[in-house]
Amino acid sequence: MGFSWFGRGNAPPVETEVKASAAGKVVALAAGSGRVVWSARDTVSLTRTGFAGNPVGFRAVRLIAEAAAAVPLICQDRERRYDIHPVLDLLRRPNPGQGRAELFEALFGQILLSGNGYLEAVAEGPQGLPGEMHVLRSDRMAVVPGTDGWPEAYEYAVGGRKYRFDMRGSPDPICHIRSFHPLDDHYGLSPMQAAAVAVDVHNSASGWSKALLDNAARPSGAIVYKGADGQGSLSADQYDRLVTEMEMHHQGARNAGRPMLLEGGLDWKPMGFSPSDMEFQETKLAAAREIAQAFGVPPMLMGIPGDATYANYAEAHRAFYRLTVLPLVSRVASAVAWWLSEHLGTEIDLRPDPDQVPALAEERDQLWQRVGAAAFLSPGEKRAVLGLPPLTEG
Repeated sequence: MGFSWFGRGNAPPVETEVKASAAGKVVALAAGSGRVVWSARDTVSLTRTGFAGNPVGFRAVRLIAEAAAAVPLICQDRERRYDIHPVLDLLRRPNPGQGRAELFEALFGQILLSGNGYLEAVAEGPQGLPGEMHVLRSDRMAVVPGTDGWPEAYEYAVGGRKYRFDMRGSPDPICHIRSFHPLDDHYGLSPMQAAAVAVDVHNSASGWSKALLDNAARPSGAIVYKGADGQGSLSADQYDRLVTEMEMHHQGARNAGRPMLLEGGLDWKPMGFSPSDMEFQETKLAAAREIAQAFGVPPMLMGIPGDATYANYAEAHRAFYRLTVLPLVSRVASAVAWWLSEHLGTEIDLRPDPDQVPALAEERDQLWQRVGAAAFLSPGEKRAVLGLPPLTEG
């Protein structure tokens, strides 16, 4: 899929009233006027080591992104809920190369890996909505803060070329969704950054295990040489020959258990693991649990052994949706709805539909029963408790 912004002209910015925060000027001075501020961690390196190179990080990101992308969204305003709406049509087919699930999976994945997600509006569709929406890679995007501290533009760089999205007009061409970061004014903090140390420990433990397997899955032991007087030492040629024979004939899984022929005063002293040497496996499992916890995924769902925090799999599944998936979907859907409302010219709301999530079916049934049995609530109040818009006349 090509880049939609190459070769496309920009409309002149619309003169609108600009409201500046009182703290914005302080932010601008701290960040440097017009200076591009990069995240403290290299997103590309973290993605390679923590996602592409680590099975726990890979599974955690995929589990959250796929589950969040599959949650149905409700489109409504203050008066009614819509089954047919231009926003729903746009979300159903955001661009020729992606459907709704693919677009949101990519967007959630970018947020989980970098703390930032960027949606681009392309062309103009029905009722002022974007004709297409595309997810842009966060590692290629840079915020350009203005003199008031708010982003005045975004720069997207790829292949030595840069494209500048001007944010001083209306509606905004870019929707920037970022996670909370207490130490950065323009970029979000990703779970992968919080789990970076645990990822390094887990990868190092995996490398240590691999090296151990290459060495017949146990310490080889020690070859002791005793000369005629008991204090002899090997010559350089003898040492090199011994090392070469050990590497060629007694290392690797293929040579496991192969007998060793010693001569010239050499003696074999087998060595085993000490209790401290065996702790690497527990260290690896502890690191895996920390990675899962950073992303908000119960270790039970990923097959990581450890403390049974939840009584059963179903309870862990409900907690995963309630504490991780639904808050993420709610925040992203709210940001996208506000951005699309600016294009549409009227306010609409997008929110997840928990009634359509199988893992939460039992909880929703209990809620509907409690609300339905509450005789002291009017029908309108019951609908409000359930998150439904008020009934319209007729």
